[in-house]
Amino acid sequence: MGYKNGKDILPPSLLKQLQDYISGEIIYIPKKEKTRAGWGENNGTRLTIQRRNNEIYRLYENGSTVPELIQKYHLSEDSIRKIIVKTRGTAVRQN
Repeated sequence: MGYKNGKDILPPSLLKQLQDYISGEIIYIPKKEKTRAGWGENNGTRLTIQRRNNEIYRLYENGSTVPELIQKYHLSEDSIRKIIVKTRGTAVRQN
């Protein structure tokens, strides 16, 4: 987030109108809602976790036990079980 001088970027009529509300102070103007990225979309974290979860489910379906998955992925038993249930639900809907 960068600082911009309103005098340099706003039309004079809008600048004058804003000065009626707030003058000489810093104001934050948020992005439009449709331009905001969802959690983990810009840096690839969402995709990385989705791939990991799919791999956990695939290994479970191919015979890996929950304790083995806990050891391999360093996640709690509750997390592993939630991933399996959620991914199973997603896999059923895709078929």
